[in-house]
Amino acid sequence: MITSFLEYLVLERKYSNHTVTAYKNDLHSFFEFCKEEYETENLKDVHYSQIRSWIVKLVDEGISNNSINRKISSLKSFYKFLQKTNQITTNPLVKHKSLKVAKKVQVPFTSKEINEVIDGLDVESDFKSIRNKLIVELFYSTGMRRAELINLKLNAINFQSKTIKVLGKRNKERLIPLIPSVIKTIEEYISFKNKITTDTDYLFVTEKGKKIYETLVYRVINNYFSIVSTKVKKSPHILRHSFATHLLNQGADLNSVKELLGHSSLASTQVYTHNSLEKIKQVYNQAHPRSHKK
Repeated sequence: MITSFLEYLVLERKYSNHTVTAYKNDLHSFFEFCKEEYETENLKDVHYSQIRSWIVKLVDEGISNNSINRKISSLKSFYKFLQKTNQITTNPLVKHKSLKVAKKVQVPFTSKEINEVIDGLDVESDFKSIRNKLIVELFYSTGMRRAELINLKLNAINFQSKTIKVLGKRNKERLIPLIPSVIKTIEEYISFKNKITTDTDYLFVTEKGKKIYETLVYRVINNYFSIVSTKVKKSPHILRHSFATHLLNQGADLNSVKELLGHSSLASTQVYTHNSLEKIKQVYNQAHPRSHKK
């Protein structure tokens, strides 16, 4: 049942390998729990009380509510699949309510911090420095996700139209404009990359010519931004967050930002408007006819 569900996620829902692996781990973890605690090997026979026991066990292990909610979301999707394929009649999680989680405030980098990092990378002119500079510039100028950046191919860049084609979640493609300074860095990086022996057509590679990986990208962002920023979280996602926040602060249309980010709904993009509230207040106070009246 788990195998056919995972195949469904890959073939029909077009989920990424990373996402499918997370679902697989969650389901196998629950399956092992059911075998050990209830001697149940058929997940079709599971009741909500058993799922509730698993949740209690996860809480006792110190797993965060956010992580538990994600695991339960995997389980809920699995049972929806069993319903859809007529293997069960009732989803045991139909009345489940997610655990409460505290809203995390994600503080974006300032323009000054980002410029300091890019200026610092301008000092060295070698393959690694230019590659890392391009990683920072692409994150900040396009707002793409880490997985999207890692999977960029050389042919994704159109120098004539000054755009880059990004393959997002569920294989949805989107075109993002490239600013002149980024195009210049891309050209500089490619000239260095051409001197490296590689058998891959991916844009970003290591010094040994292999495709870059997630921890390398995270390390690049964290290391460079640790020099200029005291913020707790310094990751590729915060650069994506900064991209959206800075665009909105400069008056960009919410729908346009949604398209650039590759969000399927406007609700996902509206998260970034919270950071723009002070800017909105400022515009409101300057523009409203009665804002200056006592």
